Amino acid sequence: MTKVDLITGFLGAGKTTFIKKYAQYFLAQGQKIGILENDFGAVNADVMLLGELEGDNCLIEAVAGACDKGCHIRRFKTKLIAMGMMGLDRVIIEPSGVFDTDEFFDVLHEEPLDRWYEIGSVITIVDAQLDEELSDAADYLLASQCVRAGVILLSKVQCSAPQEIDSVLTHIEKAVCALDCRRERIPAVIQKDWSSFSDEDFAAIAESGCISADYVKRYNDYEGFSTLYYMHSGISLNQAGALAQSLLQDESYGRVYRIKGFLQEGNTWYELNITGKNTSVRETDNGQDIIIVIGEGLQKSRIDHCFTQK
Repeated sequence: MTKVDLITGFLGAGKTTFIKKYAQYFLAQGQKIGILENDFGAVNADVMLLGELEGDNCLIEAVAGACDKGCHIRRFKTKLIAMGMMGLDRVIIEPSGVFDTDEFFDVLHEEPLDRWYEIGSVITIVDAQLDEELSDAADYLLASQCVRAGVILLSKVQCSAPQEIDSVLTHIEKAVCALDCRRERIPAVIQKDWSSFSDEDFAAIAESGCISADYVKRYNDYEGFSTLYYMHSGISLNQAGALAQSLLQDESYGRVYRIKGFLQEGNTWYELNITGKNTSVRETDNGQDIIIVIGEGLQKSRIDHCFTQK
């Protein structure tokens, strides 16, 4: 049977960055893998970020949302059926940062997937600089992703103070306690710079499994979260940075958690990834002229105006 891993984590935690390293580990072992980007939005920019991995031993597929939940689940299952016929050793699933992990378990227990796949590990990425002031819905989402994980990986520990890490661990514990859940064990937490991960580290992560847990669902479909897309915006790097800071700091636009995408200046493409505490801008070989705004209670008309007036 093909093992299938779920790499989950709240918005901007660093899932795609980890998947690059995780996939390279399996490829170096001579395994044939598939990566399924399972997003709830209409455009999946992360596929492009993983494109350098694609080759004879690495298949990359995507499920885009922009439809109702039932349709999205059917598309998810259809992709997994198709990938199940490829003779893969392992499939790695990266969902949106706004994802109900029950969807993963429910789909994998349906026929014919239950005959082709076995659940490997559920790996949750948590930003070591996580915003302490999350909404109740966001805290619930964070906790629901952590409670069934076999392992929690903290990202950005190399640029985080010890007190920040302690604060995040306390935050996770409080959020999980608020679920009033029953679970068979507590997941391991890895606090290590990912650049120093050894093959032994990746092997342990791959074998971390998942946790059986029961809790009362208080939110369905996370309807307060949304994603806005701006194609061919024509903004410069400087304009994008200023606009991002304005959107992130002014809650009249809603609660913006993350801004990501690509833009081009001259002949150079840049990848943008901006959250309240971190800004990453790097050159990339290719791109797509798109800026994506992700958040909670987004005020679309106000944000639209920012991009038209830039």
